[in-house]
Amino acid sequence: MSTLDLSRWQFGITTVYHFIFVPLTIGLSLLVASLQTAWLIKKNPAYLRLTKFFGKLFLINFAVGVVTGIVQEFQFGMNWSAYSKFVGDVFGAPLAMEALLAFFMESTFLGLWIFGWNKLSPRVHLATIWLAAIGTSLSAYFILAANAWMQHPVGYTVSPVTHRAQLTSIVALLTNSTALAAWPHVFFASFLITGAVVIAVAAWHLARGSDAALFRRVLRLGLSVTLVAAIATAVTGDIQARLMDSQQPMKMAAAEALYNTESPASFSLFTIGSLNGGKELWSVRVPYLLSLIATLNPHGTVQGINDVERAYVRKYGPGDYKPIIPVTYWSFRLMIGFGLVGALLALIGLWLTRRRRDIPRSSWFYRVAIWAVLLPYLGTTSGWIFTEMGRQPWTVFGVLKTQQSVSAGVTPSSVIISMTVFTLLYATLAAIAGTLAIRHIRQGPPAEIPTGTPDKQLPVFSY
Repeated sequence: MSTLDLSRWQFGITTVYHFIFVPLTIGLSLLVASLQTAWLIKKNPAYLRLTKFFGKLFLINFAVGVVTGIVQEFQFGMNWSAYSKFVGDVFGAPLAMEALLAFFMESTFLGLWIFGWNKLSPRVHLATIWLAAIGTSLSAYFILAANAWMQHPVGYTVSPVTHRAQLTSIVALLTNSTALAAWPHVFFASFLITGAVVIAVAAWHLARGSDAALFRRVLRLGLSVTLVAAIATAVTGDIQARLMDSQQPMKMAAAEALYNTESPASFSLFTIGSLNGGKELWSVRVPYLLSLIATLNPHGTVQGINDVERAYVRKYGPGDYKPIIPVTYWSFRLMIGFGLVGALLALIGLWLTRRRRDIPRSSWFYRVAIWAVLLPYLGTTSGWIFTEMGRQPWTVFGVLKTQQSVSAGVTPSSVIISMTVFTLLYATLAAIAGTLAIRHIRQGPPAEIPTGTPDKQLPVFSY
């Protein structure tokens, strides 16, 4: 394999691995802040126990997420120095804001929250976790703004002297329509994952009959969060689809393996065809659905791959501008499918536990609830694969191709070595993080604290 192929594999692996931790960090930070707020208002010891319990799970996840994120950023200089040189003056701005503003805010107030129990007043201590949660969401926005610029570059010019991209408007970059659409989609998808984790934790304890009253409440919370987040994720994803159709028509066509322009265009739920998607043998289709997704008009026109390819050749010069069609086609469906199944399971769970009914006694319910935690992770991973692979052959759409972005002095052997080291390192981190998380989940929340205990006498639970 070439240096380009190996570098793409390495960056893809590290990105997918890093994003395992990012959405859970976003969701758990706000969940913990909400639980602590409920405890401060209602003085119910159950909320304090859950704050401590999910707070530690949040910290384990946060620590591993930071480590994997740092490694990911190093690759811009290691594997993609040509890209970094060309776009550094633009791409570096939101990354700098993320590090100097959002991450600094996040880590500082998180430290105050960890060590501020019984040292800060209850209201000030509550403010620290909320500020840390806000910092986490801001951090995600700046990162997504950088990624959105790669999808839809705005607020820049290419210098005729240095032949490098130069930032002309930070406001245009931060208010990029692609970023404004992507952030809520990722935000709600984060709660889809968080809800699934909360459900799995509650199911594990309820299956063993431990602290049933507390974890029944947790189960209902997780089911509700998952269902609402699934609906919101679908709505925001629908908004993104129309932006994609106008900004990257090739990606929309590749999502359906639509080779010829159609009006109206149907959406295939499942297709059997040749490897390149060019010849369809059999499919299950929903009439008008693709036109509705792309244009909000059931009779709308959706451009085909062949027509978009010809338009790109005229605009950008000779070349192959098609992504890998089977990858985009199936990742798009897996993204939607895993999300729908997760929402359906949450709806079933809410029905089974409605109106203060007893928790389900069947073991199948708990087994399904525990294993269902994989669904949103697989869905978000498929979504990112579609987003990034569908943009190919561009690193920055319409400006810089991926083959022009790779480091010139890097050899295939050096990438193989670094990828092997990173894979082993990530496997070790996964084992450590998984062991710590599972051990903490099995241990359960701290013992109940008697009602009426003064704030200054509340026990400090070590992290």
